[in-house]
Amino acid sequence: MASKVIDLIYWRSVGKTGTVFTGLVVGLACLFQMSLITVVSNSLLTLMALTVPIWFLYQTMTLVRLNDGSHPFQTLLDEDMTLTDETTIRVVENIVLLIANAVTEMKRLIFIGSLFDSIKFLVLLYLLTYVGEQTNGLTLVMSAVICAFSIPLFYKLLQGRIDKTVSFVQSYLDRGKLVLDSLYELFFPPPESEPEPEPPATTVALKAKKAK
Repeated sequence: MASKVIDLIYWRSVGKTGTVFTGLVVGLACLFQMSLITVVSNSLLTLMALTVPIWFLYQTMTLVRLNDGSHPFQTLLDEDMTLTDETTIRVVENIVLLIANAVTEMKRLIFIGSLFDSIKFLVLLYLLTYVGEQTNGLTLVMSAVICAFSIPLFYKLLQGRIDKTVSFVQSYLDRGKLVLDSLYELFFPPPESEPEPEPPATTVALKAKKAK
């Protein structure tokens, strides 16, 4: 499943990717004007408006002996889309692992596990407040779909330039992180480790006798 998604995103099959991308964008655009139920029902009605005539056409061709009686959609019917027990367990485990990692990361950011990462998180939240005022969730979903299908292709065409720019920006971010970590350690030094208590003199004397 993951390999099929990657093939779609990287446009390895232009026909399939174009169909999926166009369908997603048109479907999301329809949601701006109609409800989700209306869009889904109309989409299925449109699909069946194509499949039913084709099925009757094949049946007619079979009656006049122009066809061997094969089903026009037999390959799609034979395709196994069921999930086995192992696949279901693996999918559930991956979902639970993602949720656990997300909760752990949010806890680290909120409770200042790393000052630099928490500052970046604050800036992101502040920017999201402006994004929420200017747009809605459906627009963000459509933008995410467009970016998911366009950014990998754009990166593939300009990989060299993008890698140089990313490495240049990453070097400055690393320097800023080092400066912030130094300031944090300057104002909030780590607690000094307490020295281990010295053993009593009687214990030292006993150990010396045993050594002899």
